Amino acid sequence: MKTNGVMMKKMSIKEYAVKHKLSIFNVMKMIKENRLKTQIDNENGREITYILLDEITEKEVENGIIPFKARESTTVIEELNNLKNEISSLRDEIEILKKSLH
Repeated sequence: MKTNGVMMKKMSIKEYAVKHKLSIFNVMKMIKENRLKTQIDNENGREITYILLDEITEKEVENGIIPFKARESTTVIEELNNLKNEISSLRDEIEILKKSLH
């Protein structure tokens, strides 16, 4: 796919998550925050969201990902608080999805 004369590759959300060692939830969050460019294709009657890759966005994402070794220095208390915050975010997301289905 070409956009503004630049060749762009597209990748599924799962492929993108695996490539950057992220959770699918975090990739979806990045999409909702418009940090990633996307394209929605209709395949076999289903809407599939693809992430459009470009060099600038990829560099921003890679700079934003904290390497695992850098995270090792966090204390157990900090990590527990991070997990609690992630659980809270997931619960909020579930509530939003429940409301949109009803």
